[in-house]
Amino acid sequence: MENKFLNGNMNQDDPGNYVDGKMWNSDGEMSGTQEKTGDVAEKKRWKPGREVMTMKIDSLSENEEFARVVVAVFAARLDPTVEEIDDIKTAVSEAVTNAVIHGYQNGEGTITIEAAVEENVLSVTVSDDGIGIKNVEQAMEPMFSTLPDERSGMGFSFMEAFMDRVEVISAPGKGTSVTMRKKIGR
Repeated sequence: MENKFLNGNMNQDDPGNYVDGKMWNSDGEMSGTQEKTGDVAEKKRWKPGREVMTMKIDSLSENEEFARVVVAVFAARLDPTVEEIDDIKTAVSEAVTNAVIHGYQNGEGTITIEAAVEENVLSVTVSDDGIGIKNVEQAMEPMFSTLPDERSGMGFSFMEAFMDRVEVISAPGKGTSVTMRKKIGR
C-alpha cells in the first residue's frame, strides 16, 4: 500500500513532469514516449522551459553536505536570496539525512536527488529504495521519530518550514520519495 501526503501552499495544478505521456528533446520537439514505472522514484520527463539535474550518492552521512551544496549551486540560476539558498540547503539536508538514517538505517544504499527549475520554481526530489514509511502522515508530525532516543523528529517539520510544498510518497519495503518545491523571488 502506497502512502502519499501533500502539504504546502503552492498551486495544486502543478505543471508536473509529463506532457501528454511524451518525451521532449532539447529543441522542444517530441522525441518518443516513456512509460511511468511503478517505483517510488519514478523517472521524470524533460519538457521545454524546464532544466533538470540528477545525481546518485551513496547512503553515507558525509554525502549530505555534498548534496545540499550541489542543489544550492543548481538553484543559483534562479538568482535566489541568501535566505532562500539557506532554506533550500536546510531542506535538502533534512531529506538526505532521513534517507540515510531512516530509509537505509545507516546501511548501504543509493539516494537519488533530482533538482529541476521551471520558471521561478525549484523542485527537489530525494528518493531512496530503503525500508519505506508505514504511516507517512504520522511520520510528518512534529517530534515523531522511529528513533526517539536518538533523533528529534523535526526533519519533515523543517522541510515544511523552509519549502513551499512538501510531498512524501512511500510504501513499506519500497522506499520513499520526498518532493519539495519553492518559488524563488516572490
